[in-house]
Amino acid sequence: MSIEIVFLSAFVTLVGYLIFRIRRAYQLAYIENYRFLHSIGRKVQDRYPHLSDEQVQLVLEGLREYFYICKMAKRRMVAMPSQVVDIAWHEFILITRPYEKFCKKGLGRFLHHTPTEVMSSPTLAQDGIKRAWRLSCAKHSIDPSRPTELPLLFSIDKELNIEDGFFYSRNCKLSSYGGRGNDYCAAHIGCASGCSGGTGGCGGFFGDSDGGSSGCGGGD
Repeated sequence: MSIEIVFLSAFVTLVGYLIFRIRRAYQLAYIENYRFLHSIGRKVQDRYPHLSDEQVQLVLEGLREYFYICKMAKRRMVAMPSQVVDIAWHEFILITRPYEKFCKKGLGRFLHHTPTEVMSSPTLAQDGIKRAWRLSCAKHSIDPSRPTELPLLFSIDKELNIEDGFFYSRNCKLSSYGGRGNDYCAAHIGCASGCSGGTGGCGGFFGDSDGGSSGCGGGD
């Protein structure tokens, strides 16, 4: 192979990489600056009337963060750790044209909502929640193996007192971890199978107190 061909190949690869980085930066900026429709917040408040306007805005920030980590996941499935943010996502999807436009500009593809029960395997669901944990921790500069705090998507349901939400604890031995059907140990999500104690889950991936399941899978 001639030097010219090697140089041309390297140049094309470099240009392609730069285009990819610029495009991803644009998409992430679009997600970070997107203004969600007020109707989404109203629907969330209809479902959870105890939420203040300020708390509803926090839910929308959680939705923004979910889309952000979906983009960072590079088309791999990302579980939705929060029930209240999942409700906001549902409401956004129902406004079909704005949602389609958002996905095209922010994610480069339509982000489907995949219920747990139609996932191909339990392993896919487990991988999705682990990926959500790692990416959420990375966004907040948290050590996923030794968290000193919980990222937004893993703390919001408990913080906002969402009755049917999914509650995570940094340490399963703490008294705040009640071991209820909708309680999960965040410290175990990133562990290998040899970790002691229960496995973290995405609301219903491993069964919740109502026997239901959360439709909480997406990916970019």
